[in-house]
Amino acid sequence: MAFRVGVVTFPGSLDDRDAQRAVRVAGGEPVALWHADPDLHDVSAVVLPGGFSYGDYLRCGAIARLSPVMDSVVAGARDGLPVLGICNGFQVLCEAHLLPGALIRNDHQRFVCRDQRLRIENASTAWTSHYAAGQEIVVPLKNMEGGYVADARTLDELEAEGRVVARYLERNPNGSQRDIAGITNEAGNVVGLMPHPEHAIDPLTGPGTDGLGFFLSRILEAA
Repeated sequence: MAFRVGVVTFPGSLDDRDAQRAVRVAGGEPVALWHADPDLHDVSAVVLPGGFSYGDYLRCGAIARLSPVMDSVVAGARDGLPVLGICNGFQVLCEAHLLPGALIRNDHQRFVCRDQRLRIENASTAWTSHYAAGQEIVVPLKNMEGGYVADARTLDELEAEGRVVARYLERNPNGSQRDIAGITNEAGNVVGLMPHPEHAIDPLTGPGTDGLGFFLSRILEAA
């Protein structure tokens, strides 16, 4: 039986279908989850995709965090359910307090869209075990509110505990503190990532297949 990965669709989600395809390519079974339905339908992992949930009103992810489905996601994550938040999904995870810090408007005040080089810093999370620590990959990045910020104590804790999952290389595209592109919670089951691995699973439609490892990590580990 294929590993079932739920992909949540909020009003304004753009990359839910791409995330479903990435799950499928990795060998899993994507399960569409609707924002207004609290039932996770027996999935074994959840992806919160990129987009502009609820039009990014108030703050990015602030309204999505109040969706009925998020009550179940938050409860599941605290019980060990693997959850991956990509771009807007990362913002939702911070708003839901499953991850510390916040994502703010890019320091150059412009939308950025580019293929971004990253270094995987932590290869022991539920979503990065297919990589090696220190491995460099290239995946697309597209955001307007992608600058990761936190107070100095939180940043120091993330560094000391090895909870920085990925870091920007060559240049910082959005002003994220300490070049942070993704982080994890203490347990390693919840990961937030600003770049888009679901857009790097096929060399025909992306810069390569470097992003597939995020989905293979969860699915192969469970197989």
